[in-house]
Amino acid sequence: MSRVSLSKSSLAKQNRALQTYERYLPSLDLKRKQIMTERAKEVVAQEETRRKITVLRTRVTENLPMLANREIELSNLVHVRGARLGEENLLGTRLPVLEGLDLVKRDYGFLSKPHWVDVLVDALSEMLTLQAQLALHDRRLVLLDEAVRKVTQRVNLFDKVLIPRTRENIKRIRVHLSDAERAAIVRSKIAKGKRLREASA
Repeated sequence: MSRVSLSKSSLAKQNRALQTYERYLPSLDLKRKQIMTERAKEVVAQEETRRKITVLRTRVTENLPMLANREIELSNLVHVRGARLGEENLLGTRLPVLEGLDLVKRDYGFLSKPHWVDVLVDALSEMLTLQAQLALHDRRLVLLDEAVRKVTQRVNLFDKVLIPRTRENIKRIRVHLSDAERAAIVRSKIAKGKRLREASA
């Protein structure tokens, strides 16, 4: 910690710094609360995606019990070629957004496969989309947690370090200036008294 000069100019500088910190702290705290709100929304969205995956699995299990038949070749009916990601700027935090998923459906003969394979292909496409969304929720939550941590550190820096330290500096400077002023008055009174005594002698 650098030593603070005990002067009037230093006092003015410390007062300006305190005003800046006190003006900046509420906006930082608001940003932290907004990011935490967005994080809570993301957790809800993640849970909703997980619920949809569970519902889809249950639906496939109930509607397509014939999947247990291992004699029908069903591998690689659908796979992901790529994902199109965008970016969302949320209070200075860049978050990925899923703009689209490029799914490739393998050609299969309509006569060589059972009729229910179409339903299975649709379910697989939906599942791959939901899993991509779930992975995106995970990534967004990691980034939001990091943003909350950084902003919380800044809030704590202002609230627990900079503002108290600056207030302490202002108090110390004021006490020093007040003592110096009092000492100057006492010295001038002593000098005046000495001059009066010398003049009367």
